Amino acid sequence: MAENPIGSNTRGLNKFRNKTQSADMSQMVFGKIPPQARDLEEAVLGACMLEKDAVSAIGDFLKPECFYVEGHQLIFTAIMNLFNETQPIDILTVAEQLRKNGHLELIGGAYYLTQLSNRVASAANIEYHGRIIQQKYLQRELIKASSDIIKDSYEETTDVFELLDRSERNLFQITDQNMRKNYADLSTLIEQAKKEIHAAAEHQDKLTGVASGFIALDRMTGGWQKSDLIIVAARPGMGKTSFVLSMAKNAALIGEKAVALFSLEMAAVQLTSRLISSEAELSLEKLRKGNLASHELQQMETKVRELSKAKIFIDDTPALSVFELRAKARRLKAQHNVELIIIDYLQLMSAGADMRGNREQEISTISRSLKAIAKELNIPVIALSQLSRSVETRGGNKRPMLSDLRESGAIEQDADMVVFIYRPEYYGILTDDNQQSTDGKAEIIIAKHRNGALDTVEVRFVKEFARFEDWGNAGFPPSPSGGFVPGVTPPSNGGGGGNPSGYTPLSNFTGGAPMSGGAGAGGGFTTFGSKMNDMPSGGDTGGASIDYNIGDVEDPF
Repeated sequence: MAENPIGSNTRGLNKFRNKTQSADMSQMVFGKIPPQARDLEEAVLGACMLEKDAVSAIGDFLKPECFYVEGHQLIFTAIMNLFNETQPIDILTVAEQLRKNGHLELIGGAYYLTQLSNRVASAANIEYHGRIIQQKYLQRELIKASSDIIKDSYEETTDVFELLDRSERNLFQITDQNMRKNYADLSTLIEQAKKEIHAAAEHQDKLTGVASGFIALDRMTGGWQKSDLIIVAARPGMGKTSFVLSMAKNAALIGEKAVALFSLEMAAVQLTSRLISSEAELSLEKLRKGNLASHELQQMETKVRELSKAKIFIDDTPALSVFELRAKARRLKAQHNVELIIIDYLQLMSAGADMRGNREQEISTISRSLKAIAKELNIPVIALSQLSRSVETRGGNKRPMLSDLRESGAIEQDADMVVFIYRPEYYGILTDDNQQSTDGKAEIIIAKHRNGALDTVEVRFVKEFARFEDWGNAGFPPSPSGGFVPGVTPPSNGGGGGNPSGYTPLSNFTGGAPMSGGAGAGGGFTTFGSKMNDMPSGGDTGGASIDYNIGDVEDPF
């Protein structure tokens, strides 16, 4: 009796399915079958062979590996091959493509393709079905990644920190590869842009972003804008750390923003000591050695009381990887609504164990990741960067240029803004081009501005407290939206709330932070200039208002 060819194909398919199930059984966790939607897989494949536009509805998010049955993966691969070559897609063309790939008999022959096309009458709900298939795939990937973590955790030879890095990277890869943002039509984007324009027009101080606290700089930029990556670069000793720490304090105290600071160079207590030094207008050397008179102790206590209300979270994890940074940034955004992230500094970060060896490629990966974090969380990210030694060897005034950015041209490419800090007297240049003294003069050079003009802002460097402040010490006009208001005490925001592991609220340090082991003498954090030194030791202002001037500190490193 002749063998039924249909029965032969069916047995071949069943044999192939049993092989797939056997492979799946090895991945079962706690006796449970992995998440799957076989009926929907069959419906999606059948719909793709019925209507020519069906593939367009799912092709941008559904991949062959999303299918649970391996035979379905081969069929969808053949369908996508035809789609990419703009060929018609039906039972005959898919069967021919599978034959070319050597997979036709493996999936059960043309008869099985006919069965798939009979599963549905139209492709009306194909996108919804495809989304369910994708969700099942994500569940399986998460189970697989978690199972690998459990297995490797039991291995005594496993390096736990490398395991953490690999595990976090694998989890983020699942998200990045499958949760892509969809397109938006122009009319929707126009409405969104109009809302932002109207909101900007309502700001009296014209600040649409997070204020830096430097008036001329904020007038040029409108504040640090959402989703922007800002690179602040300078040679060692110019004051990079102090510049951004001052901005963090201004954003937290005046703008009532939550700020996250990732310090890879200095310890959290050292940064806080410098901040106290500048805020209290006391030498960091005095604080470190404890050479304080009674009125200076009272002065420090009074100034620190307001500082402790700032919602600043400091993480001093050394050699921070981009994967750790992304996880912590997401957590801070979710728990504290952080609106500004600062990294000090970019060259001390790592891109993970897989990227070690090629430093230029590693820096490129880091800069791209920082830009991706800014876009994902929709907040500005400020990253400090070192400049190469070519600045020192160059003749003339030694002003930095974009080509001086160290180790990778990708930093310049990925950044929305590149800002240089330049102090002529650092190089022994005592007069400028107009024969004016450069004593105390510093320049904030905007060398790249994707959404604005290029210019240079002059600020003053106060040697006594090693801080930067506005050149004219002018103030912002009154601003109900959180801008700089002269003569008004900065508002309180009620502290920082909870504390996820790995970073510390600023208030934890200001209530008695140790002053030993800090940065070099003369360092310090700038704050608002005050009349505190003119007050009685008891700190009573007699009801008089205090003029706040925003400033910053020099980084001795």
